[in-house]
Amino acid sequence: MRFPVVIAAASAAALLLAGCSSDSGSSDSPSSTSKAKTTTAAMPPLDMSQFDALPPVPTPASATVDCSYPSAAGAAKTVNPPNSTGVSTEGTVNVALTTTAGPIGMELNRAEAPCTVNSIVSLTEQKYFDDTPCHRLVTSPGLQILQCGDPSGKGTGGPGYGFDNEYPTTAYPANDPALSLPAVYPRGTLAMANSGVPGSNGSQFFLVYEDSVLPPNYTVFGKIDDAGLATIEKIAADGDDGGMGATGGGAPNTPITIETAVVA
Repeated sequence: MRFPVVIAAASAAALLLAGCSSDSGSSDSPSSTSKAKTTTAAMPPLDMSQFDALPPVPTPASATVDCSYPSAAGAAKTVNPPNSTGVSTEGTVNVALTTTAGPIGMELNRAEAPCTVNSIVSLTEQKYFDDTPCHRLVTSPGLQILQCGDPSGKGTGGPGYGFDNEYPTTAYPANDPALSLPAVYPRGTLAMANSGVPGSNGSQFFLVYEDSVLPPNYTVFGKIDDAGLATIEKIAADGDDGGMGATGGGAPNTPITIETAVVA
Protein backbone atom coordinates (compact mmCIF):
# COMPACT_ATOMS: atom_id res chain seq x y z
CA MET A 1 0.00 0.00 0.00
CA ARG A 2 1.27 3.45 -0.90
CA PHE A 3 0.68 6.37 1.41
CA PRO A 4 -0.02 9.93 0.22
CA VAL A 5 2.97 12.24 0.45
CA VAL A 6 2.27 14.82 3.14
CA ILE A 7 3.84 17.87 4.71
CA ALA A 8 2.76 18.70 8.26
CA ALA A 9 2.68 22.40 9.16
CA ALA A 10 2.28 24.30 12.40
CA SER A 11 -0.39 26.99 12.35
CA ALA A 12 -0.64 28.90 15.65
CA ALA A 13 -0.54 26.18 18.32
CA ALA A 14 -1.90 23.35 16.19
CA LEU A 15 -0.24 21.07 13.68
CA LEU A 16 -2.12 20.79 10.41
CA LEU A 17 -1.76 17.87 8.05
CA ALA A 18 -1.41 18.74 4.39
CA GLY A 19 -2.07 15.68 2.29
CA CYS A 20 -1.84 14.82 -1.37
CA SER A 21 -3.69 12.34 -3.54
CA SER A 22 -3.73 8.62 -2.91
CA ASP A 23 -2.26 6.15 -5.36
CA SER A 24 -5.73 5.44 -6.74
CA GLY A 25 -5.90 9.01 -7.99
CA SER A 26 -8.51 10.10 -5.43
CA SER A 27 -7.84 13.15 -3.27
CA ASP A 28 -7.82 13.50 0.49
CA SER A 29 -10.20 16.38 -0.19
CA PRO A 30 -12.24 17.15 -3.33
CA SER A 31 -10.44 19.02 -6.10
CA SER A 32 -11.75 22.48 -6.82
CA THR A 33 -12.97 23.21 -10.32
CA SER A 34 -12.86 26.96 -9.74
CA LYS A 35 -9.83 29.21 -9.61
CA ALA A 36 -10.33 30.50 -6.08
CA LYS A 37 -7.39 32.72 -5.25
CA THR A 38 -5.98 31.52 -1.92
CA THR A 39 -3.03 33.59 -0.71
CA THR A 40 -1.59 34.89 2.54
CA ALA A 41 -3.03 38.38 2.01
CA ALA A 42 -6.10 37.85 4.20
CA MET A 43 -4.29 36.05 7.04
CA PRO A 44 -1.91 37.52 9.63
CA PRO A 45 1.70 36.34 9.62
CA LEU A 46 2.86 33.71 12.09
CA ASP A 47 5.30 34.79 14.81
CA MET A 48 8.35 32.67 14.00
CA SER A 49 10.11 33.63 17.23
CA GLN A 50 7.97 31.14 19.16
CA PHE A 51 9.54 28.20 17.29
CA ASP A 52 13.01 26.70 17.53
CA ALA A 53 15.53 26.91 14.71
CA LEU A 54 16.74 23.73 13.06
CA PRO A 55 19.83 22.27 14.77
CA PRO A 56 23.34 22.77 13.35
CA VAL A 57 24.31 20.41 10.55
CA PRO A 58 26.50 17.66 12.07
CA THR A 59 29.98 17.26 10.63
CA PRO A 60 30.06 14.12 8.45
CA ALA A 61 31.88 11.25 10.14
CA SER A 62 33.60 10.21 6.89
CA ALA A 63 34.23 11.45 3.36
CA THR A 64 31.85 8.86 1.91
CA VAL A 65 28.82 6.85 3.02
CA ASP A 66 26.84 3.92 1.69
CA CYS A 67 23.15 4.52 0.97
CA SER A 68 20.13 2.24 0.68
CA TYR A 69 17.44 2.67 -1.97
CA PRO A 70 15.03 -0.26 -1.63
CA SER A 71 12.39 -0.75 -4.30
CA ALA A 72 8.97 0.85 -3.81
CA ALA A 73 5.70 0.66 -5.71
CA GLY A 74 4.20 3.48 -7.74
CA ALA A 75 6.99 4.56 -10.10
CA ALA A 76 5.77 7.56 -12.08
CA LYS A 77 8.59 7.20 -14.62
CA THR A 78 11.01 4.34 -15.18
CA VAL A 79 14.52 5.11 -13.94
CA ASN A 80 17.46 3.21 -12.51
CA PRO A 81 18.20 3.55 -8.79
CA PRO A 82 21.32 5.56 -7.96
CA ASN A 83 24.69 4.09 -7.08
CA SER A 84 24.59 3.25 -3.39
CA THR A 85 28.26 2.86 -2.39
CA GLY A 86 31.00 5.39 -1.79
CA VAL A 87 28.61 8.35 -1.90
CA SER A 88 30.38 11.64 -1.18
CA THR A 89 29.53 13.70 1.91
CA GLU A 90 31.56 16.69 0.73
CA GLY A 91 30.83 19.76 -1.37
CA THR A 92 27.80 21.03 -3.22
CA VAL A 93 26.10 20.35 -6.57
CA ASN A 94 24.20 22.94 -8.58
CA VAL A 95 21.01 21.93 -10.39
CA ALA A 96 19.34 24.40 -12.75
CA LEU A 97 15.59 24.11 -13.27
CA THR A 98 14.14 25.78 -16.35
CA THR A 99 10.43 26.24 -15.71
CA THR A 100 7.50 27.77 -17.54
CA ALA A 101 7.52 30.57 -14.95
CA GLY A 102 11.25 31.30 -14.92
CA PRO A 103 14.55 29.86 -13.70
CA ILE A 104 15.02 28.13 -10.34
CA GLY A 105 18.59 27.47 -9.28
CA MET A 106 19.23 24.90 -6.55
CA GLU A 107 22.44 24.31 -4.61
CA LEU A 108 22.44 20.78 -3.17
CA ASN A 109 24.52 20.22 -0.03
CA ARG A 110 26.07 16.77 0.35
CA ALA A 111 27.04 17.40 3.99
CA GLU A 112 23.37 17.84 4.92
CA ALA A 113 22.01 14.86 3.05
CA PRO A 114 24.47 12.85 0.92
CA CYS A 115 22.02 10.06 0.01
CA THR A 116 19.30 12.56 -0.92
CA VAL A 117 21.66 14.63 -3.06
CA ASN A 118 22.94 11.46 -4.70
CA SER A 119 19.38 10.49 -5.60
CA ILE A 120 18.35 13.94 -6.89
CA VAL A 121 21.46 14.16 -9.06
CA SER A 122 20.82 10.67 -10.45
CA LEU A 123 17.19 11.49 -11.26
CA THR A 124 18.23 14.78 -12.86
CA GLU A 125 20.79 13.06 -15.07
CA GLN A 126 18.14 10.54 -16.14
CA LYS A 127 15.79 13.43 -17.06
CA TYR A 128 13.21 12.25 -14.54
CA PHE A 129 12.15 15.81 -13.68
CA ASP A 130 11.85 17.05 -17.28
CA ASP A 131 8.29 18.04 -18.26
CA THR A 132 7.09 17.59 -14.67
CA PRO A 133 4.46 19.90 -13.11
CA CYS A 134 4.83 21.43 -9.68
CA HIS A 135 1.49 20.14 -8.48
CA ARG A 136 1.00 21.86 -5.14
CA LEU A 137 1.29 25.38 -3.74
CA VAL A 138 0.63 26.34 -0.11
CA THR A 139 0.37 30.02 0.82
CA SER A 140 -0.76 29.75 4.46
CA PRO A 141 1.12 31.59 7.24
CA GLY A 142 3.50 29.04 8.68
CA LEU A 143 3.65 26.94 5.51
CA GLN A 144 4.61 28.65 2.27
CA ILE A 145 5.95 26.12 -0.17
CA LEU A 146 5.86 24.93 -3.78
CA GLN A 147 5.92 21.14 -4.13
CA CYS A 148 7.37 19.45 -7.20
CA GLY A 149 8.97 16.21 -8.32
CA ASP A 150 6.06 13.94 -9.29
CA PRO A 151 5.89 13.37 -13.07
CA SER A 152 2.27 12.22 -12.72
CA GLY A 153 1.28 15.56 -11.21
CA LYS A 154 -1.00 13.76 -8.73
CA GLY A 155 1.18 13.88 -5.63
CA THR A 156 1.50 10.09 -5.42
CA GLY A 157 4.31 9.36 -7.89
CA GLY A 158 7.87 8.44 -7.10
CA PRO A 159 10.94 6.92 -8.75
CA GLY A 160 10.24 3.30 -7.81
CA TYR A 161 12.51 3.32 -4.76
CA GLY A 162 12.61 5.00 -1.37
CA PHE A 163 15.14 6.05 1.25
CA ASP A 164 15.35 7.21 4.84
CA ASN A 165 15.40 10.72 6.26
CA GLU A 166 18.70 12.53 6.74
CA TYR A 167 19.34 15.95 8.36
CA PRO A 168 17.64 17.39 10.37
CA THR A 169 16.00 14.14 11.55
CA THR A 170 19.38 12.46 12.08
CA ALA A 171 20.63 15.39 14.20
CA TYR A 172 18.31 14.28 17.01
CA PRO A 173 18.50 11.15 19.17
CA ALA A 174 15.99 8.48 18.21
CA ASN A 175 12.60 9.06 19.87
CA ASP A 176 13.56 12.58 20.93
CA PRO A 177 10.30 14.47 21.72
CA ALA A 178 11.67 17.40 19.68
CA LEU A 179 11.05 15.36 16.53
CA SER A 180 7.35 16.00 17.07
CA LEU A 181 7.68 19.73 17.64
CA PRO A 182 7.68 22.36 14.89
CA ALA A 183 10.88 24.12 13.95
CA VAL A 184 11.57 26.85 11.42
CA TYR A 185 12.52 25.76 7.91
CA PRO A 186 14.02 29.04 6.64
CA ARG A 187 13.10 30.82 3.42
CA GLY A 188 15.15 29.36 0.58
CA THR A 189 15.26 25.81 1.98
CA LEU A 190 15.03 22.73 -0.25
CA ALA A 191 13.49 19.72 1.50
CA MET A 192 12.04 16.32 0.70
CA ALA A 193 8.34 15.48 1.01
CA ASN A 194 7.43 12.16 2.57
CA SER A 195 4.41 10.23 3.79
CA GLY A 196 5.47 10.09 7.43
CA VAL A 197 6.44 6.44 7.03
CA PRO A 198 10.15 5.55 7.39
CA GLY A 199 11.85 5.16 4.03
CA SER A 200 9.16 7.05 2.10
CA ASN A 201 11.40 9.72 0.57
CA GLY A 202 11.36 9.41 -3.20
CA SER A 203 11.41 12.18 -5.79
CA GLN A 204 8.98 14.78 -4.44
CA PHE A 205 10.55 17.86 -2.90
CA PHE A 206 9.35 21.24 -1.74
CA LEU A 207 10.79 24.72 -2.08
CA VAL A 208 10.29 27.02 0.92
CA TYR A 209 9.71 30.59 -0.27
CA GLU A 210 8.97 32.07 3.18
CA ASP A 211 9.95 30.85 6.65
CA SER A 212 7.78 27.82 7.42
CA VAL A 213 7.27 25.67 10.53
CA LEU A 214 7.40 21.89 10.36
CA PRO A 215 8.49 19.07 12.63
CA PRO A 216 12.10 18.20 11.70
CA ASN A 217 11.06 15.09 9.79
CA TYR A 218 11.63 16.47 6.29
CA THR A 219 15.15 16.10 4.93
CA VAL A 220 16.89 19.37 4.09
CA PHE A 221 19.23 18.97 1.13
CA GLY A 222 20.11 22.44 -0.09
CA LYS A 223 18.91 25.94 -0.88
CA ILE A 224 17.22 27.97 -3.62
CA ASP A 225 18.93 30.90 -5.34
CA ASP A 226 17.49 34.43 -5.44
CA ALA A 227 16.25 34.08 -9.02
CA GLY A 228 14.44 30.90 -8.05
CA LEU A 229 12.77 32.56 -5.09
CA ALA A 230 11.60 35.38 -7.36
CA THR A 231 10.11 32.80 -9.74
CA ILE A 232 8.26 31.03 -6.93
CA GLU A 233 7.02 34.28 -5.40
CA LYS A 234 5.53 35.23 -8.78
CA ILE A 235 3.57 31.95 -8.79
CA ALA A 236 2.57 32.33 -5.13
CA ALA A 237 1.22 35.84 -5.70
CA ASP A 238 -1.54 34.37 -7.87
CA GLY A 239 -2.46 31.84 -5.17
CA ASP A 240 -3.72 28.28 -5.37
CA ASP A 241 -7.11 26.78 -6.18
CA GLY A 242 -7.72 25.52 -2.64
CA GLY A 243 -8.29 22.04 -4.06
CA MET A 244 -6.84 20.30 -1.03
CA GLY A 245 -9.25 21.95 1.38
CA ALA A 246 -8.38 21.57 5.05
CA THR A 247 -5.23 19.62 4.21
CA GLY A 248 -3.64 22.78 2.84
CA GLY A 249 -3.10 24.45 -0.50
CA GLY A 250 -3.90 23.21 -3.96
CA ALA A 251 -2.78 23.45 -7.55
CA PRO A 252 -1.13 26.79 -8.41
CA ASN A 253 -3.57 29.10 -10.18
CA THR A 254 -0.69 29.87 -12.52
CA PRO A 255 0.54 26.43 -13.60
CA ILE A 256 4.28 25.82 -13.41
CA THR A 257 6.13 22.97 -15.11
CA ILE A 258 9.78 22.00 -14.87
CA GLU A 259 10.77 21.96 -18.55
CA THR A 260 14.32 20.76 -17.92
CA ALA A 261 16.51 19.99 -14.92
CA VAL A 262 20.26 19.99 -15.51
CA VAL A 263 23.25 19.38 -13.25
CA ALA A 264 25.12 22.64 -13.78
